Amino acid sequence: MLNQYKTLFLRQSYLDSYDTYKLSLSPSAVIWDYVILTASNEAQAKAYNEQIEYRIKAGVLPAATKYAVISDLDGKRCGSGGATLAVLKYIAEVEGSTNFYKLRILCIHSGGDSKRVPQYSACGKIFSPVPRMLLDDRRSTLFDEFIIGMSGIPSRIASGMLVCSGDVLLLLNPLQLDFYGEGATALSIKENVQTGRNHGVFLGGEDGKVKRFLHKQTVEHLTELGAVDKRGSVDLDTGAVIFSGGLVNALYSLVDTNEKYAIMVNDHVRLSFYADFLYPLAKDNTLEDFYLEQPEGDFSPELGEARKLIWEALHEYTMKLVRFSPASFLHFGTTCELLKLMTEDMPNYRFLDWSNVVNSNYHGSDCAVYNSYISSHAKIGNGCYIEDSDIHSGTCIGEGSIVSGVTLKDVSVPGHTVIHGLKLADDRFVVRMYGINDNPKEIKWLGQVLDEPLWTKPLFPVRSVMEEAVKATLTGDNTGILLSLKDSFNQADVTQILPWQSKLDDKIKVESILEAVYNSTPVSEIIKSFPNGISERVERYLLYEADRLDENILDQFSRKIRIYYYASQLTGREILASKCFDTICSAILNAALKHTAYNPENHIAKTEVITRLPVRVNWGGGWSDTPPYCLEHGGTVLNAAVTLNGQLPIEVTLRRLDEPKIILASTDIGSYKEFTEISELQKCHDPSDAFALHKAALIACSVIPYKEIIPLTEICNNLGGGLYMNTRVINVPKGSGLGTSSILAGACVKGLFTFLDIKASDNELYNRVLCMEQIMSTGGGWQDQVGGLAPGIKMVTAAPSLEQQIVCTPLVMTNEALKELDERFALIYTGQRRLARNLLRGVIGKYIGSELVPLNILYRIQQMAVLMRFELERGNIDGIAKLMDEHWELSKKLDAGCTNTCIDQIFIAIEDLIDGRMICGAGGGGFVQVIMKKGITVKTLQERLDDVFADSGVGAWDCEFMM
Repeated sequence: MLNQYKTLFLRQSYLDSYDTYKLSLSPSAVIWDYVILTASNEAQAKAYNEQIEYRIKAGVLPAATKYAVISDLDGKRCGSGGATLAVLKYIAEVEGSTNFYKLRILCIHSGGDSKRVPQYSACGKIFSPVPRMLLDDRRSTLFDEFIIGMSGIPSRIASGMLVCSGDVLLLLNPLQLDFYGEGATALSIKENVQTGRNHGVFLGGEDGKVKRFLHKQTVEHLTELGAVDKRGSVDLDTGAVIFSGGLVNALYSLVDTNEKYAIMVNDHVRLSFYADFLYPLAKDNTLEDFYLEQPEGDFSPELGEARKLIWEALHEYTMKLVRFSPASFLHFGTTCELLKLMTEDMPNYRFLDWSNVVNSNYHGSDCAVYNSYISSHAKIGNGCYIEDSDIHSGTCIGEGSIVSGVTLKDVSVPGHTVIHGLKLADDRFVVRMYGINDNPKEIKWLGQVLDEPLWTKPLFPVRSVMEEAVKATLTGDNTGILLSLKDSFNQADVTQILPWQSKLDDKIKVESILEAVYNSTPVSEIIKSFPNGISERVERYLLYEADRLDENILDQFSRKIRIYYYASQLTGREILASKCFDTICSAILNAALKHTAYNPENHIAKTEVITRLPVRVNWGGGWSDTPPYCLEHGGTVLNAAVTLNGQLPIEVTLRRLDEPKIILASTDIGSYKEFTEISELQKCHDPSDAFALHKAALIACSVIPYKEIIPLTEICNNLGGGLYMNTRVINVPKGSGLGTSSILAGACVKGLFTFLDIKASDNELYNRVLCMEQIMSTGGGWQDQVGGLAPGIKMVTAAPSLEQQIVCTPLVMTNEALKELDERFALIYTGQRRLARNLLRGVIGKYIGSELVPLNILYRIQQMAVLMRFELERGNIDGIAKLMDEHWELSKKLDAGCTNTCIDQIFIAIEDLIDGRMICGAGGGGFVQVIMKKGITVKTLQERLDDVFADSGVGAWDCEFMM
């Protein structure tokens, strides 16, 4: 366990490196001129290039840097030293120059076979996972950590090349480095001698230069040479070394002709960067000892000749020893070490934001999961590590196992094993399985003794699909072609690794979003989890899930609209929000249309019918009557019918015509039109159409069909004549907030039913109006029409259902209480029309998005409706005033646009005259309502308003409750 001081320092260094990395993406930053990866063969190089290209397109790599992957020629291993020389030859060819003094080069040796962690053979350890999400919402890999961690070094060196080992994660602070001289600088940290014996160790001198480079020596020998300090620590070779520009030139001189290159870079010599290039730089080393240094391959005369040339070219240079502290060194070594790092050791690295679960729907803490989908019906044993896998129901994975790159369904994986899938170049699949402690270099496999090393033994069956390959490997079905770890690595289609990881990444995002929808996680929280939005494929998956849900079943309806809405917020695509609200309209319309089919039996019963209705004032529970809230939770509303200036201001006139036509008119806006074609009457979705409401009423009341084409002459013949319908709103300003539009629709329905002598319940009247609003695509709830159609002060409720059953309960009030309410209640016109804001999408969108504030307010305002009823029936008008004030504050929290400067000024101007205040309807203009203090009259109120708002249209209107 790292001590607290060290972890705090390393965490800050980690964050500082990320800041430096972000700066490196800007044009003016000092960056690497080249970033070069080495690969073992062309297939691995192709995989690396795809990974780099993916990052370049995403804009997460410095654009001015040149990137390349250099593979061993023909797949013949030339060693890390030979690969370094190949890198220099490549750069010289690109630059057209042999002068490296002006270049800053990052070379990452990543061309190993990864024999000890075979699941990374194809993708390479350099792109193996690091268990954290980066600050820009990307899954991290060793490569990403290299780019971030080493981004501060170019500005700390004049020129040269930093060489790193691709299986080591270094945690250090680049600010501790300054290197502007000639020679080499070894980037070292203090580690215990047990770690040092498995790697290289530097023996430093008093002058800060490396005296000897000790490569994989015993503890005893390291101690004997004085490389172990009193704390039992050594100067560890981290695999990171900087060569100055002059030293790089000297190194390149070994291969500056094709003849020299052929001598140095081949599979017979197999030069090691660490054993062959660092050894001559240590002051106390000799050429004779150099000849005896353990090579990466085998001893040979060619190696001896190469070492002589290397000594002559490099020995004049020295190597400076730079110790970074605090610092840490993580080696991604064997399979067993990987499992321990990802599970047991994970708490040690929380300070780096490492997590046992990265980009997964898995919520447990007993396993480590990276970029994998885990079905809730799968059983995962303790201490497992699962990466890049799709785990379906019926799967059982034994404890202490590693699962990588597979799809598992209805299978059992034994404990303490590794199972890893690969797609081959011929489009078939192979799944490899071996023990956690198996060493592919040895002849043991799952407790069996083999006749050759596990790495080369053909053991794993090839199948045409992944699921068959999984079952064949797990059941030991050895029929058909068998591949070894080595051959399956060499035959892998490396181009499929990144698409598979991306597909899983998208599936996990889809499942996370769906889970958020089902668990009512606020959409604002989900947006934070996806700062870069979602891909087109994630959007397609989400829409597929939404489209297959039945909007006519309440629980599926609820999920469907939220998937659309969440997707719209994550993509910024308004069309998806429209699909959400269109689905709401469609569900209500489908429920209502069950009772609104065209009825050819309808017949005009009266020559003329005039229907007049009051407007309404709303007190408690507004918005709870609005779909989808009322559909999912039911609604509770308290409102009252009122006359204005002694009039019933809503009027609809219906008259029989002798001619087979339908005439629609609207007196208050001066519109009139005669219709002889049914198709024109069925067009009622255009909000600018003066007759959209009239047409919707004819459809909702079964007078004309919704879509079916029937000649209008036939319809009129069935009705017994033509039909004239005229609507009128008398002296009520547009956008009043008094529910005029819905009440006018209610008057149309009531008038038509009377005109046709259709007996209908109150609830049917309300639902036909709701149907009309969906036909017109205006949305809205049911309280407005109920407020005008049902007289008096009443509590209106509905239970959760797609087909609302509305119950209207009149309040029981004493005459004294009603008289006091009449005397103290007033409506004030604000002098301005309510702004045309998209209130429905604004407020209800927040509800659909499961935002906590609107959810809590919608619940609270329903409670207030009940409390208001209680106070009214008790005759406590002061109590009503207090509750109105509280409701007003809640309304402002729900929709800040419900008020404005004018409304605020009106309330301020009459503050001393009133006890309660509230908007009418959704607010933002139109009327407001107040409860005046006892003794204050409407005349006194008007005088105050005249003093402050003279001739501006602001004024109190006469109104009376219509009981």
